[in-house]
Order: sequence, then structure tokens, then C-alpha cells
Amino acid sequence: MPASRDPRRNRLLAALPTAEWERWSQLLEPVDMPLGRVLYESGLSLTHVYFPIDSIVSLLYVMEDGASAEIAVVGNEGLVGIALFMGGETTPSRAVVQSAGRGFRLEAQAMKKEFNRAGPVLHLLLRYTQALITQVAQTAVCNRHHSLDQQLCRWLLLSLDRLHGRELHMTQELIGNMLGVRREGVTAAALKLQTAGLIRYARGHITVLDRAALEQRTCECYAVVKKEYDRLLPTAEAVHGKTSA
Repeated sequence: MPASRDPRRNRLLAALPTAEWERWSQLLEPVDMPLGRVLYESGLSLTHVYFPIDSIVSLLYVMEDGASAEIAVVGNEGLVGIALFMGGETTPSRAVVQSAGRGFRLEAQAMKKEFNRAGPVLHLLLRYTQALITQVAQTAVCNRHHSLDQQLCRWLLLSLDRLHGRELHMTQELIGNMLGVRREGVTAAALKLQTAGLIRYARGHITVLDRAALEQRTCECYAVVKKEYDRLLPTAEAVHGKTSA
């Protein structure tokens, strides 16, 4: 089975115990997640939760004037739509696919039913929610106190952690929308990284050439978020070893 069509390439789905997985596998629906697709809008009721496989989803807060800023990214480590099982039903953020790929979705009622069973599913989803809250909080701190250069490094590293390979397909305009800055600012920051030999950027394609140097150049926010995800959630190696066993 191609990796993009295997639900258990998502770390949360792969971490489900056997009994829960057998039940969930009958309910999951594969979905294409093209670049720019809006999975849910601010204030509207959520109809599904989404589990990305080889795509990345950006959670954005959108202002009244249309300006936006990213508050978190979600990839194959997690799910999109925590408000559904946390009791909110709606959320003030917008979820937009920032890197195209595939995923799976689960209907709202099924998700709430699974969460309310308690047991291992509830605890797994609560740990994921804590990790996501850490990312949201650290993003707010980073945007307030660190340079755009550091923010871009953090954003690139978080995105790479959620993809296979070292290439991202993103325009500078879209990155600017994610970071809440003008396109010109992203251009200047990207040129610095390219001149330093850390990335190569051309026509919406960003190739990371030196990840170690990116990690040295970014602020501490990336490490804080990564450490919390690794602490609270199963590692990719653990879940993929489990599914191939």
C-alpha cells in the first residue's frame, strides 16, 4: 500500500490499541488535501476531524480586515479539529492546507462517540491536545520576541518534521500570510537563509540544504515544541515499527 493511502502513517492512528484500531478502520474516509483547501472556517460547526498523512495543515487566526497569522501547524503527528471532542463544536480559527497531500477524516459524531468511550483514546487525544496548546503558546511568544529570520527557521523546521524529505512547496506570499508579515519581509529573510547556504528557493519550491544549520539559527521555540511533542506522543519510529510488525 502506498504510504499516502495507509491511515497508520498518521502517528495518532498508528498509536491506537488493536481493538480501537479495528473499530476506527471501518469509519475512516480517505481524502485529497490540495494546497489551499479550507478544512473548516472560523465560527462554523465542525463536521469531521482530519488526520493528515503526507500533507500539512495550517491553523490560522483571521482578523476582521482579512489579515491572518498562523497559530499552529498539524501534520502526520496529529489531527485537525480538536474543538469537536473538547466540547466547543466550533473554533475561532481557520484550517487551511499549506502543503498538499492526502489524509483521512472521521465524522463528527463518530469522533465524539470514540472520545466519550474514555480509556486509551481519550488519554491519547488529551496528550495530543496538550502538545498542540504548547505549540500555540510558543508561537505567540516567538512572534512577539524573536526576529523574522528566527521565525522562518522555526516554521521550516516544524514543517519538515511533518513531511518525508526536505522539500516544501510554498510561495512567499503564503508564508507571509502564515507568519503574519508582508511578502517583502519573507523575501528578505529567505534570501538571508539562501545566501548562507541553508535553503534553496525557486518558484514556490523551498529545499532545505542544511537542516543542522537551521536548527542552530532558530530560536529556542522550535526545541520547546519538539520536546513536548516527543514527550507526550509516540515517536514516528515507534508507531511505524508497530504497524510493520
